[in-house]
Amino acid sequence: MAALDPRVHPYRADLAAKHLQGQVEAPRFVDGTPHDVVEPVAGLRREPSHNARLDTEVLFSERVIVYETTDEGWAWGQLESDGYVGWISANALARPGQAPTHKVTALRTLAFPTADIKAPPLAGLPMGARLAIARQDELFAVTASGWHLPAAHLARLPAAQPDFVAVAEQFLGTPYLWGGKTSLGLDCSALVQISLQAAGLACPRDSDMQEQALGARLAFDDLRRGDLVFWKGHVGIVRDGNTLIHANAHHMAVAIEPVAEALGRIRAAGSEPSSVRRLV
Repeated sequence: MAALDPRVHPYRADLAAKHLQGQVEAPRFVDGTPHDVVEPVAGLRREPSHNARLDTEVLFSERVIVYETTDEGWAWGQLESDGYVGWISANALARPGQAPTHKVTALRTLAFPTADIKAPPLAGLPMGARLAIARQDELFAVTASGWHLPAAHLARLPAAQPDFVAVAEQFLGTPYLWGGKTSLGLDCSALVQISLQAAGLACPRDSDMQEQALGARLAFDDLRRGDLVFWKGHVGIVRDGNTLIHANAHHMAVAIEPVAEALGRIRAAGSEPSSVRRLV
């Protein structure tokens, strides 16, 4: 049988998704059930433990296909958005509700109980979170559950930003967090994914997947805004012919630096660029 990537194919030694029957070996195959994330952000982990490594984060109203829920309160499933597979707290999930109508376009927005910015907020939602908006109340968009969010921080689906690099630039200074996907912390591939998704473009989660799936390969001597530079385990976004922006552990933040400086620093650490990709 051909080897599948367990990051994006739901199978384990003891369990696999029904649709993978015949492609993988497992003693049990099951149909998944759809659930929606009902927390602002939830962690998707390698193992069913809060101490396990964070592989990625799941945003409010994202759809998760759940294949198993344990007695300890963990759900094992696959994200509908980018296909990532892992463990998520079952408390963060509920059966599907209303279909989202809007998405958050600000780095982070707040949900208030009433149309009053002085009221204590109920939740903070990150860029990319989706909501079902029921009505408008002055400058607020209101969900069926009564959350009031600044309408200026939302856009009706499927609105797309015209420049994904400008989206990435909004995250300048955000702390580096392996597996993170919000303005509270994110990693290099998340910066690319969030920015492209804001521009209406599908994007895998990890940098090696992005290098395989995105754009066309080109030479290093023709860099322009929006090109992606890949190293083993890392990716940066070109801002212009001279600078790039990337979330990186050297600065422990999203930083802008000269391309030549980044190439030299990473080369000194023993890693050469593997490719440059241009989205076409």
